[in-house]
Amino acid sequence: MVAQYRIVWEASMVKLIKSTFYNELETKKALSQFITESSVLSMGEECSKFEKSFSAWHSRKHSVFVSNGSAANLLLIQALLNLGRLKKGDKVGVSAVTWPTNVMPLIQLGLEPVAIDCELNTLNISPRTVEKVIGSLKAIFLTNVLGFSDNILKIKEMCERAGVLLLEDNCESLGTKAYGQLLGNFGLASTFSFYVGHHFSTIEGGMICTDDLELAEAMTMGRAHGWDRNLSAEKQIQLRDQHKIDSFFSKFTFYDLAYNVRPSEINGYAGNFQLKYLNEIIEIRQKNYFRFAKAAQNNNAIYQYDFSHLNVISNFAFPLVFKNYDSFLRARNKFSEAHVEIRPVIAGDMTQQPFWKKYVKQSSDCPNSSIVHKNGLYLPNNPDLTESEISLLTQLISEVN
Repeated sequence: MVAQYRIVWEASMVKLIKSTFYNELETKKALSQFITESSVLSMGEECSKFEKSFSAWHSRKHSVFVSNGSAANLLLIQALLNLGRLKKGDKVGVSAVTWPTNVMPLIQLGLEPVAIDCELNTLNISPRTVEKVIGSLKAIFLTNVLGFSDNILKIKEMCERAGVLLLEDNCESLGTKAYGQLLGNFGLASTFSFYVGHHFSTIEGGMICTDDLELAEAMTMGRAHGWDRNLSAEKQIQLRDQHKIDSFFSKFTFYDLAYNVRPSEINGYAGNFQLKYLNEIIEIRQKNYFRFAKAAQNNNAIYQYDFSHLNVISNFAFPLVFKNYDSFLRARNKFSEAHVEIRPVIAGDMTQQPFWKKYVKQSSDCPNSSIVHKNGLYLPNNPDLTESEISLLTQLISEVN
């Protein structure tokens, strides 16, 4: 009997994620047919096609498809170390409000993460908070939080002047434009996630985009054991001549530190099939965002946002950050009573996570991120929300206090 009630209750919830794919039935039918008819399902032509198509959509020269977004972050940092553009012990700035696997690769690979505080009116790091730490950094690996950014153009200019590498974790902001340019195109490279709960789904999958050929080649080798099999014929010849490798050993020669984070053809096919819906998905998310933002305008219990510099807002989920903890608790209870699925804002303030306290000895002052951690939540903004669900959410956003 308890299980029966649970099923009914979950069915009536306004879920953060409602489906595996956009246009789920059509996609699953096509995917099933592809699997049935394909003789090879390991990384191949569909993955390569998806890399080219995603590069074209995102106006980047090179894309490297991997098994998930966290692997994308790990591979990017490993490739920069392999190329000598970063060295062990270097300090790398990270958004304090982010997901753990934006930070963990830095620790795992011998770099020192430096937490950068967010602004409460954008939830992102800003020129003001970057200025406090940039003098000690070799790179900044920022997160474009929930489809938003602060003045990323100014941050880019600051990094260029200081000789600091700028990298973007864009897993939550696919399709957002700031200052007329897609987020993910401001830095040397950017990472993306196509996890089932993100903007569009390849079930699991991630991408790294860059205009830098040397970096793209390093990541292509680093994705698959460190061998040269997926490089251009010209690059293969160059490496084999440089290291005096003959044809017998060429396929089993490994040139640098690497992983096996290859995607499958199933992921690649899903990406190619879903990519045609991406503009529609972004349009729906933005439309929902504006309705939610309008409902939030007159709620004095929450911090208000300023996104006047954004041309397109591809909102991943709608965040509410409350000015005091009691309001947060009341809101949390109210959403729960209304059967709305909510969660903390990403993973909150990284400096308050146990892994950070265990491995990072440098103290960090991130008061705004602490407020987001303690008083923040986010609620659904997915392209499958019904009109009645959107109406319920807008009513709750305007009333919670």
